[in-house]
Amino acid sequence: MARYKVGVQKPTNVTYALGGGGYEYEMEYLSAIDAEIVEIDAASEGEFIEQARDCDALIARGNPITASIIDSLDNCRIIALGSVGADTVDVAAATAKNIPVTNVPDTFIEEVADHTMMLLLATFRRLTLMDTMVRTGRYAEGRPYLNQFPRLYGQTLGFVSFGHVARATAIRAQPFGLRMIAFDPYIEELMMTSYGVEPVSLNEVLERSDIVSMHAPSTSEVHHMLSEEHFRRMKPTALFINNGRGPTVDEAALIKALQEGWIAGAGLDVTEKEPPDADNALLGMDNVILTPHVASASSRMSPEARRRVGQEISLALSGRWPRTCVNPSVLAKTDLARWQPYSMERGPGSG
Repeated sequence: MARYKVGVQKPTNVTYALGGGGYEYEMEYLSAIDAEIVEIDAASEGEFIEQARDCDALIARGNPITASIIDSLDNCRIIALGSVGADTVDVAAATAKNIPVTNVPDTFIEEVADHTMMLLLATFRRLTLMDTMVRTGRYAEGRPYLNQFPRLYGQTLGFVSFGHVARATAIRAQPFGLRMIAFDPYIEELMMTSYGVEPVSLNEVLERSDIVSMHAPSTSEVHHMLSEEHFRRMKPTALFINNGRGPTVDEAALIKALQEGWIAGAGLDVTEKEPPDADNALLGMDNVILTPHVASASSRMSPEARRRVGQEISLALSGRWPRTCVNPSVLAKTDLARWQPYSMERGPGSG
């Protein structure tokens, strides 16, 4: 019998494939501390609670880790996510119980920034509409249609939130000759200006930008951060890009903005409900480009994110602080020691 039990949800609503069979990537770290991963297949929250009660750690993967689940945990020392967002875990409940919640905020930044630029360019140049014209015998319509739009060079790109992905996107956008502005009350102005980005208010981002790129994380504070009043502030020629989280945007307001011409188009990797319902109006709009929440996907993403999950759990169960904690105030209240990088000679999971 293993020393530690790590529970993992058998997901029912994950919109992306983890890639690879079994849990070999997580076990690269967990085997060193004699931990086993137990997959919990529960039809109800009550069943999940019964099976997870004695877990030393939980891997959150899709299905919500609610306050009821967290309150029932007897031994849990860490809840680990393999994503940037922590919206599937009741972080407040974990904090109240002094359980660190970890995420992976830096593993797939490059992929998401690439996808942001892809959607920006494809939306600006009306890529899917051009493709449809070629396939449906409307070849001659393409050039006259695009002739009504300006060149990309000199347009203004506005970021809502200026975290890791937005910064990586700014690096990619600069060679295209885009002027850049950003709103983020939690980032120092010098950080923005070092990327050639002008710090401004949210209203200025909305009113001045030709392209608005949304990067706010999904938290209760920013639920429906962009609503009808915000879309009404945007230029009628503006485009909206969202590679962050769907719930940060009031989708009904976005649909209304697109239908009534408050804005010109959108490129979306995320929607408020995923996958969207078949009758979602966004699916029928030729001024909207949609991708299925795949911005972070690459051959590297899943293995590295899963290794990081294993590493974070290994650190906590070995008595050390995890690397990236979304509720860091709990760390000082635990018996975990401040993390020190280990050498290659010592290896993961060593004391």
